[in-house]
Amino acid sequence: MNRTFPKSEHLYGIKTIERLYNQGSVFVSYPFRVVYFMVEDKTESVPVRAMVSVSKRKFKNAVDRNRIKRLMRETYRLNKSRLIEFIRENDLNVHLAFQYISDEIISFAEMNSKMEKALDKLIKIISVKVKNIDEIG
Repeated sequence: MNRTFPKSEHLYGIKTIERLYNQGSVFVSYPFRVVYFMVEDKTESVPVRAMVSVSKRKFKNAVDRNRIKRLMRETYRLNKSRLIEFIRENDLNVHLAFQYISDEIISFAEMNSKMEKALDKLIKIISVKVKNIDEIG
């Protein structure tokens, strides 16, 4: 599978992000707060669109915020393949936001393992929702 994170997979646009935060569901997989929204629009060109954010309140220096965002994007890029396979198998579209909620910068190796756990938890949650929808419909 292609292990890139192109612009087409980035979540952007004020309306799209507002809809994600207003209608999306949330869970915490420390050090991430993950907001996800299962999109009804079947014209979406990619199955998963994601964004990362780091609080300016917790990290005053832009250098620190940018480092954390680079690490988050890289760990997402390396671990997204299982999520995308699952989403494609179930013919879904998902928008994601990863928010960094820790007070300190963690190493790449640690962040990588935490991202794997967060994505595994997301797959479990979505599979339960899909299963419940299939039982109802």
